[in-house]
Amino acid sequence: MRVDELRQLAIFEKVSDERLEQLLAVGRTIEIEPGLQLFTEGDPADHWWVLVEGAIDLFRTVGREEARVGQMVPGRWAGGFRAWDDDGVYLATGRGVEFGRLLKVPAADLRDLMNEWLPLAVHLVRGVFGTARTIEATVRQREALITLGTLSAGLAHELNNPASAAVRTVASLADSLNEVLASLTRLAEGAITSEQFLALDRLRQDAGGPTGARTAMQVADAEDELGEWLEDHDVEDPWTLAATLAGAGVSVEWCDRAAEVLTGSALSTGLEWVAGTLSVGAQLSELREATGRVSELVGAVRSYTQMDRASLQPVNVVEGLDSTLVMLQHKLKEGVEVVRQYAPDLPRIDAYAGELNQVWTNLIDNAVDAMDGAGTLRVATRAEDDAVVIEIADSGPGLDPEVASRAFDAFFTTKDVGKGTGLGLDIARRVVVERHNGTIDLVREGDETVARIRLPR
Repeated sequence: MRVDELRQLAIFEKVSDERLEQLLAVGRTIEIEPGLQLFTEGDPADHWWVLVEGAIDLFRTVGREEARVGQMVPGRWAGGFRAWDDDGVYLATGRGVEFGRLLKVPAADLRDLMNEWLPLAVHLVRGVFGTARTIEATVRQREALITLGTLSAGLAHELNNPASAAVRTVASLADSLNEVLASLTRLAEGAITSEQFLALDRLRQDAGGPTGARTAMQVADAEDELGEWLEDHDVEDPWTLAATLAGAGVSVEWCDRAAEVLTGSALSTGLEWVAGTLSVGAQLSELREATGRVSELVGAVRSYTQMDRASLQPVNVVEGLDSTLVMLQHKLKEGVEVVRQYAPDLPRIDAYAGELNQVWTNLIDNAVDAMDGAGTLRVATRAEDDAVVIEIADSGPGLDPEVASRAFDAFFTTKDVGKGTGLGLDIARRVVVERHNGTIDLVREGDETVARIRLPR
């Protein structure tokens, strides 16, 4: 390789011929061919690679998948980090895609040359590299812990309600079952006939049918009517029974039919038995609803975290959006109205589902904060010829144009000290643009601030 070839590269434009000769003296030329692996992610970055001709694809391993994250073209360089960082490693795997050549320089020789040419620059690079890596690692860890804490607190709150309801229902269910058994024993002691019991059981099956939506006033009126009927027929503890029967939708007409089957004390005991079975059925329904809610939350967590799934997979975008909304439900309850506008038959896209869910989390969280916890959150999807478009819009006051232009910059935040790291939208941009070759924009349209994401199909 000759000096004039290096001179054509922008990186060496102002480097003297003498120094380029020194660089060529310690380096060597490597011929590239498609498929040739030049350096490997995670290995010590003990060589500096400068591409002169051809092209090199860069790959990173995510989970069990290898993802292309970029491409080197002539004039770009990689590696050599051990010239200023003793622990530097390659950040990606380099693999040739076109025939060409590159200059390979040992990091130790690069360090010696830099110390000779620009000793102050070496100290500055060392300081900046080490400080930036430490700060970024610390802040990203803090951001992850804050997000995890917020989601954990919200999930614990969401789980607490159905779990507590299930515990209360199980406790009262035991008492209800004991009452049913006791009333059944009293029926047997009253020597009612088998025909009477079978008729009462048929009436029990007819009780508590569909009543439609009833207001509290309608239920109270039904309870008053039943209580008066039970008092007129000398039924024991009439108003307690009336509350249970009215809640189950039992009518006075049904009670008239029961009075045709049983009379006297047998009627009172029979109604107690029916009320007990209806109460047990209602409690079982509550228990089913509570445990079903817990199961739904667990399913949402599995969908959100993409547990037991490959990293790159055909993704249902709507499923990820809905699971994220469930995870953030604690922030949406106060005064946020969620409007879903999902296009029917939205195609699946090949994507990293867990990473996209992190994008949805950051955007929805920011939207709710922008509305100060009250307003309309619109989540929409639509299909285009070559892409799927997702919009997350809020009815907040919006951002100043100057602020909006910097919204996706790393470490830029409009939140108060201690409430934001400025990494949320930067992470979203990296995931959408660099990982999925998509686009993400923040615009003001009408009364909404819209985050619009376009992901290639």
